[in-house]
This record gives sequence, structure tokens and C-alpha cells, in this order.
Amino acid sequence: MTQNGDQESPRKLLVTGASGGIGGAITRRLLNRGHRVVALSRDFSHWPDQTGLHKHSLDLADLDALPPLLAEITADHPDLDGAVLNAGSGRFGNLEEFSYQQISELVAINLTQHLYLARALVPLFKRKARSDLITIGSEAALTGGRKGAVYSACKFALRGFSQSIRAECSGSGVRVSLINPGMVDTDFYENLNFKPGDKPENALRAEDIANTVMLVLEAHPGTVFDEIDLNPLKRVIAFKN
Repeated sequence: MTQNGDQESPRKLLVTGASGGIGGAITRRLLNRGHRVVALSRDFSHWPDQTGLHKHSLDLADLDALPPLLAEITADHPDLDGAVLNAGSGRFGNLEEFSYQQISELVAINLTQHLYLARALVPLFKRKARSDLITIGSEAALTGGRKGAVYSACKFALRGFSQSIRAECSGSGVRVSLINPGMVDTDFYENLNFKPGDKPENALRAEDIANTVMLVLEAHPGTVFDEIDLNPLKRVIAFKN
């Protein structure tokens, strides 16, 4: 339902990082609302086939392979009228602890692939009467911190990119939005040495981000949420042994 109580017409949206965590929650919410989803992720082995779900297994960090794959996807799905750019990965440490290859890989998955996706999709979206380009950023786009230089650099860049694309699309029907979550209770922290605290108020839920995406999508067509920041009520970081 829209904010006016009208039934939202079915749409087709592309979601990256769609098989788990925040992306999985967004994909499920869209499907449950009757929308169709072109889902991009590395692994869909635990996702059954279902009506309205178009699964594409690919590695978004493989930048050389990405342009022809995106051209194929946009050709196969010319009716796409929205995207949620969600895929990303975290690695933290002092800058000198990163190899040059690790820096390159982090920038590829947390920044460059988003630009590639937008480059492929924005021309298509500009031809639509209405479309949405939503990027899932991070609290790291707002304030830099110790051991987060590379990750924050990517997220700060995504914020500037979103603002610029918003200006570029202002004469069209493309709505550009950035959502910056704080710590979310997902497997993002599985291979990190820290995680949110154990209490419910220490972390957002993936469903909270999905709710925010739906708020953006179901807003009046003339309304754009340029940027939304979400945080847990009480920010607690727990370090693992």
C-alpha cells in the first residue's frame, strides 16, 4: 500500500547482495508486496525458485566481467524501474595493515561496482516516467573512525556519488536516495573481530532497512528521500575473543 492507502502497482526492481542479510530482507519484502525482483548475488543455493524472482549468480567485484553482464541483464529486463544497490563487504584495520590488493578489492566491492551498476541502469531509468535508484550506504559515510579508513573512504564516496546523481537526474522521473544504517544484526560481522552488543537495542534489524526501502519506494511520486540515517537506540560494540 502507498502512504495514500492506494495499492502499489507491481514493479520490477534490481537488488544487489540479494541472497542474505539486508539484501535478503529487501528481496523478501518486495516479493511479499507483489513486486518482481532481479536479484544479484554470488550464492543463491539456499533460495528456492519462486514467482517473480529472477536470480543471477555473479561476483560484483569482478569489474572486468561486469559491463557485458549488466548489458545482458538490462537487455533481458527492459521493464526494470528501480534498483537497490546493497552489496558490500567489510574489512577493518589500520591502513598499513592492508595490502595494496586488499585495498583494491575493498574499493571494487564497496564503491566501483555501485558506479558500474548505476552507469548501466540510469540511462534506462531516465526513460521511465517513474523510477528509483536507492543505495544502501553506512554510518561510516558520515564520520570516519579508527581502523575504518578504507571502508569509510568508499562510503563517503558513495554519499557524494548519490548527491551528484540526484542532481543529474533532477530533470527526469528518477528518484535517488541514500540509506545509511548503523550496525545491523546480520552475518556482516561473521569474519570480523567485533559485532553489535547482544541487547535488542544495540543493533538494527535487516527488516528495519527493508522497511525504510519500502518507505522510499511507496512515497508520493513527487517526494524524494535524499538521505536517511538509521541507528540503534544504544550503540554498543562487542569485541570477540
